[in-house]
Amino acid sequence: MNEWAILSKAMIRERKDIILSILGGFIAGLAGVALFAASGYLISQSVFAPPLYTLIVLTSLVKLLGILRAASRYGERLYSHRATFSMLSRLRTSFFAKLIPLSPGIWNKNRSGDLLARIVGDVESLQHYFLRVAYPPVIVVTVFLATMLFTASFSLWIACLLVLGMLATTWIVPGIALLVRRKMQGRVRQQRALLSTELTEVLYGFRDLKVYGQLSRREQQLQQASVALAADQQRAAGQLLLGQSMHAFITFLVSWGVLALGAYLIMDGALAGVFLAMLVMATLTVFEEATAMATLPAYKQDSEYAAQRLTETVLDSAIPSLNPSCLLSADLAVSIDLSGVSFQHEGERRLAIKDFTLQIPSGSKTAIVGPSGSGKSTLIELLLKLRTPTAGEMRLNGVPVREIEETSIWAATNVVFQQSHFFRGTIRDNLLLNEKENSDEQLLDILAKVQLPNTSLTDAVYEKGENLSDGEKQRLAMARAMLRRGRLWLLDEPTSSLDYVTEQRVLKHLYEQAAEDTLLLICHRLTGLEVMDRIVVMEQGKVVETGSYSELMEQKGYFYHMKQIELQLIGEGGEQWHSQ
Repeated sequence: MNEWAILSKAMIRERKDIILSILGGFIAGLAGVALFAASGYLISQSVFAPPLYTLIVLTSLVKLLGILRAASRYGERLYSHRATFSMLSRLRTSFFAKLIPLSPGIWNKNRSGDLLARIVGDVESLQHYFLRVAYPPVIVVTVFLATMLFTASFSLWIACLLVLGMLATTWIVPGIALLVRRKMQGRVRQQRALLSTELTEVLYGFRDLKVYGQLSRREQQLQQASVALAADQQRAAGQLLLGQSMHAFITFLVSWGVLALGAYLIMDGALAGVFLAMLVMATLTVFEEATAMATLPAYKQDSEYAAQRLTETVLDSAIPSLNPSCLLSADLAVSIDLSGVSFQHEGERRLAIKDFTLQIPSGSKTAIVGPSGSGKSTLIELLLKLRTPTAGEMRLNGVPVREIEETSIWAATNVVFQQSHFFRGTIRDNLLLNEKENSDEQLLDILAKVQLPNTSLTDAVYEKGENLSDGEKQRLAMARAMLRRGRLWLLDEPTSSLDYVTEQRVLKHLYEQAAEDTLLLICHRLTGLEVMDRIVVMEQGKVVETGSYSELMEQKGYFYHMKQIELQLIGEGGEQWHSQ
């Protein structure tokens, strides 16, 4: 799919309003030409003192044409803008619909500020495509052809002059403007995206930049980006003005040509003098309809470049889809079967997961442990269809994951990520993220289970949970998951920021709720894993050991040595605490 397909499909869906706007524009343009032509003829006739009824008819015609022009212009503006805003709404909705399933992989290719610029600025730029690119040529051609036929009935020479002038304004002026703007193609949009990116990073990293004394340097970079954007915008505006100036020059040149040619034809007896003012006025008016052609190349380039950036954003991050049709039941505990699964991040040499094979029966409790970077979190993202495996097959309840709709997987899963997002609002707002309504008593009960008994549902939560500690964020994320009714639990370091006592209390309530469900726990701490049915030890994306807690301790392998190191560190920490 290319940028032309995006814009064409959007226009086809609004074809009714587009046809009405074109009809209104044609009537308005033709009425404008007729209005000024009639005005010129009225002025010329009044010199010869015609009968009163002639002046009454001409005056009435001018008034009627004025009303017709205003009414049709209103209709043209109404339908063209309604079509434009409808197309913009459809494009924005369509882009968001394609963008959401691509997370989190899209963050690997686009910086957040640039992505924001594409979502807002580039989509907004597409509103000019119909109004400034597709619509003007249709109106110019139709109105000009009608005017040319009208003019040819009085003089073929003047009609030929109008043809030459129209060719100049519709081809030569836009061509020159296109050549001038070729060097500027996309530069304003790139500079705006760069400024948005730098500004976003400064806002996100303001605290660290200030503490490490780098804020002034980044402020200078922002200032330079702002100055560059202003300079490019000024050059782009100058190029638009150049096209408009050239159009105005040709318009007056043709008008003077019509005046001079008309005078010659009158002297030669080939044209009645009473029609000269009418033809000059008609010429001025018809070229006004072609004014938009001078800026058409600029808007065409901007619209196509914006559509290209949006297309690249979606296609470069697209996940191959096989149109899955199966649904994962949210009422049954889920069995997981991974066979030879491998995954490699784009641009990286090493595999994050290598030939991973694991069977997890429904209703079982499995812990995955291992050092950082061993691929544990990536495994959860693969199960949720947030990423696509490079090789191998994954099955949930015996059905290949690629054939299951991701929305049904999400609905059947209670997930806690390492980093959970919190929205600006209240505790209640950040708990009620599921479709089912919960009473305040249920919410307070869940908060008590995750060891937040003194938290009010109306307590404020800042953007990204900035007013919450890491432990509070994790407990709130656990409460959010426990409010759901899925039968598959995917927990990625859910209690890493909690002290041991609080961790055990929270996990006790969670295990009670998930007693009959399938639970997959990723953790670094090895304490409390005795309750797990199986423990899987990973290193560098591979399974190095698997078994129950007692089996692994008896083997005295990788897990046993990890446990001894942990016990040694806990012992040393305890001794240091007692000595203090």
